[in-house]
Formats: sequence, C-alpha cells, structure tokens
Amino acid sequence: MPKKKPAAPGPNLAEARARIDTIDRNIQQLIAERANWAHQVGRAKGKLAAAVDYYRPEREAQVLRMVVDRNEGPLSDDVLVHVFREIMSACLAQQEPLKIGYLGPEGTFSQQAVMKHFGRSAHGLPLSTIEEVFQEVENCSADFGIVPVENSGQGTIQITLDMFLTSNLKICGEVELRVRQFLLSRSGRIEDIERVYSHPQTFAQCKAWLRGNLPKAEKIPVASNAEAARRARNADDAAAIAGESAGHVYGLKKVIMTPIEDRTDNTTRFLVIGRQIFPPSGHDRTSILVSIKDKPGALFHVLRPFADNGISMNRIESRPSHQAKWEYGFFIDLAGHVEDAAMRRAFAQLKEHAAQIKLLGSYPVAVP
Repeated sequence: MPKKKPAAPGPNLAEARARIDTIDRNIQQLIAERANWAHQVGRAKGKLAAAVDYYRPEREAQVLRMVVDRNEGPLSDDVLVHVFREIMSACLAQQEPLKIGYLGPEGTFSQQAVMKHFGRSAHGLPLSTIEEVFQEVENCSADFGIVPVENSGQGTIQITLDMFLTSNLKICGEVELRVRQFLLSRSGRIEDIERVYSHPQTFAQCKAWLRGNLPKAEKIPVASNAEAARRARNADDAAAIAGESAGHVYGLKKVIMTPIEDRTDNTTRFLVIGRQIFPPSGHDRTSILVSIKDKPGALFHVLRPFADNGISMNRIESRPSHQAKWEYGFFIDLAGHVEDAAMRRAFAQLKEHAAQIKLLGSYPVAVP
C-alpha cells in the first residue's frame, strides 16, 4: 500500500494569536474613529434639546441593511447586525442615552426587544402596563416606547391597538423577536412540579406541550413571564415558563426543558412608539386607522385605492371604534412610506370614501 502523505503542518498558534491581537487593535481604533465622527454629526446638527433629537431610525435601518448586503460570512447576518447595533447604540449614547419605556418588570421579552432594537447603551424604563408605556412617552418621561402588537401563533395584542384609537403617538419602528419559552424551576426536576406560573399568552403558546408533559400541574396566570419567574423561585414544587433572561434575573437557573413552545417559528412583533414620523429609509411600512362610512361596499372602496396604486397590504384588522355602538375602525399595514408618490395618490383617493383616516406611522421594516 502507498504510504500516506504527512499531514500539512497546522497554523502556528503564537502567530495566529498575534494576528488576532493586531486585528483587535485595528477594530478598536476604527470604532473610536467612528465614535468621533458620530460626535461630529451631532455637532453638525447644532445644539439640540435632548438625545431623542439626534436619533434617526431611518439612518440606522439603512446602515444595518448595508451590513447585511456586505456580509460574505463566516458570521451570520444576525450576529453582524447585533454587533453594529451595539456600536451605533454606544456612539449615540455619547450625547445622552435614550430612555425607552417597555412592559416590565426586568427580564420580559419586551426588554429583550428594547435591547435588540436600541442596543444595551439605551436606558430601559420597566413599566407596569402597556397603557403606562404610552403615557410615559406622551408626557416625555420616555423618548420612545416598545409595545407588543402581535404573535405569530396567538394573533393580535388587542390592548395595543386600542391605545392607538385615542393616542396621538406615532409608530416609528418595529421589532421581530423570536420567542423561545423555557420551563424553569429551582430544583430542575420536572417530577417535582405541581404548579406552573406564566403569562396567559405564554400558556396559549405552550398549550400542547403542557397537555402532554404536565397535564395535572396547576396553571397560574400572572401579569408577565418575569413575574412568573419571581414567584417560582420560592418553592421546589413550582415552575415558570419564561425566557432565559428572566431565569437569570430572578435566580431560576435550572432549565428543565427548552424550547417548549408549540410552534417552531414562535415570533412576537413589537412596535416602537414615539412622538414624530421620520423620513423614508427605502424599505418602509405605513400603518393607518380608517373609519368607514356606513354604506354598501364601503370596505371595498377603502381598499381599492391601494390596489389601484400597486401598494401591497400587509395586514388588516377591525376593532370597535369606541365612538358608537357597532362602529368599527380598521387597522391597515401597507408596504411603503407615506411620502411615496403612490401612497400620496392612494390617500387622496381614500379620502373620498373614508369617514376618518388616522396616520399611525411610517417606519422602517424590521431588520433581522
């Protein structure tokens, strides 16, 4: 038999580490240079009132899309977007950290959405209810808020839509968060579990798993998954269904099982709410609330202008208007920005058939 060729010598470890150190120094220098230029951009804008005046979501979306377009591996798009998001967050915080209201307490998926969209340099404000998130942004105690609006398996969070019926806040961004549910406990033993705490929507997301694995355990609904983790940490016979971060925050580090959600694509969409509409980013979504006139074919006439102008409708949902009995408003998500020519034409035509049109926001489509 022919002799095997000797294996090629592996890389010299010391040389590889030295090269990595050189690259790290270069990266650090470039980050510092970027931070200095970001500071110059702030100075070019002049003396502004607060950190919120320096924030431009359309620009951030453009930067992150360029990151994805340039990516040739080996790191994934998600990893690189996360890295650049944190760099931009830190650069913006040179002026002053953004204050972001979210549905608390600490450890909720809403907090994860804040960190995904604004980075860890933003200052999160945990609040008790979705209504309070709206209130804190309206009275300028928070620069922006993040609120859940729909889940891929359980549908719309109705209270969020209802808040837009009366609020003047605008949607200025969206976040899509892949939700992974963990069964957490103090003991880490599934056979010890007699009761499970979680948010009602989380119970719905894990219904089949619970039926098959914990059919006799008492299911106790609480206000948030973070609250579930806080309660379950006090007894060996209790468990919580929550995100991994809630387990770390409240000391439930024993993971019994994950993932336990029934759908492998379990995703929650969040809206970023603020006090103004920003310019187009190039890949945007527009949300409106339309009240229709009570006549035959009213809804058809409301939707037709968008079809005639080649505008795709991403979602439509009706909610009671709270103005009169049996009156409804339609929440509609559209592809494009309100400043687009096609959108302006469609809105002009829509005014002939709608009783009222409320622009909720035009904002960048979520970057993965």
